[in-house]
Amino acid sequence: MNQDEYFSVHTGLTINVEPLAQGEQLPDALAFSQEIPPLFRVASECSGLEEGVEQSLANLVKDDSKPLLDYLAAQNSKINLLLSFVLSQQDDPALRYTTETFGASRLTFLSKNAFSVGSLARVKLFLDKPPAAVYCYAEVIDSQAKNGLFEITLKYNRLLEDDRDLLIRAALYIQQKLLRQRAQQRTDTQ
Repeated sequence: MNQDEYFSVHTGLTINVEPLAQGEQLPDALAFSQEIPPLFRVASECSGLEEGVEQSLANLVKDDSKPLLDYLAAQNSKINLLLSFVLSQQDDPALRYTTETFGASRLTFLSKNAFSVGSLARVKLFLDKPPAAVYCYAEVIDSQAKNGLFEITLKYNRLLEDDRDLLIRAALYIQQKLLRQRAQQRTDTQ
């Protein structure tokens, strides 16, 4: 699939964007894989495990196993809260921005400063649902003045496939949430 085929959603995710220093090169795939902080790997793996288990639990007969399902859901919530807290410690306020849009191929955010088109950045994306964080590299593909700020568009160029899948799931979750809200608003106005 071409990277431009992934859709983006309008939502405010916390991100860290660290422009690479002059002359700093994009790591090759192996070096990138080894550079990913362990906590980001753990978060990605937990998210993948959770998705697989949710599908298995959905197959259980709900009436017979309701107490077990409730217990497992409570345990999962506790783990997700802890994981979210630990991941939030990786957020650097000096590099913090909030996305305007994000998807599995690119993101946009507003900045007080322009970014040079073609420049590279180290990026961390912090997801709420599923609770996870993504570590990647991206290239600035656009930097436009907008209401006294600059709208910066980054295209990922070093991103693990599992993390791309995670971004797809997060975007779909947000899209489903927005669709449910719109349906509820229509119901409320009738």
